[in-house]
Amino acid sequence: MTVLRQDIDQNIQRLKMLCDSDPSMYSNLVEILKKEADEGGARKGASCSKASVWLARSLDFTVALLERLVADPGQEMEKLVEESYNITLKPWHGWISSAAYKVALKLVPDNKTLIDLLMPKDETYDTLKEDVQTLISLLVPFLEEIHSVLILYGLDRLKST
Repeated sequence: MTVLRQDIDQNIQRLKMLCDSDPSMYSNLVEILKKEADEGGARKGASCSKASVWLARSLDFTVALLERLVADPGQEMEKLVEESYNITLKPWHGWISSAAYKVALKLVPDNKTLIDLLMPKDETYDTLKEDVQTLISLLVPFLEEIHSVLILYGLDRLKST
């Protein structure tokens, strides 16, 4: 999960740096995407538009994984990750990213380890499950809105290498 976390952090930092450079101009994500699209830089290099796309997809993956984890906590973690990857990230990954995923899949913790990391001390699994379901219910509409904006600016079909 470290690889995913590092990728997410890089994308957040890219957006944060741009926002910090001129908070009045870059006050929200839509303004950032609009400006890059208008200037023709949305699909180039390390754009904030690309960072936004991959942040949204990473959150899609996280939601899919958490949904599967709470639905079937006894399922093997590697299978849960693979199912989540196949429906969220794989369609957008090129061969290099797919190869990196296959290596990372071998490093996935087991279910108990992940659940223990997610669950605060003195909390039951049922409480964790409720918390995760609440998180998912809040994230999904947010992600739907983000994907609508990405579609508006033609960013929904970006692929990696």
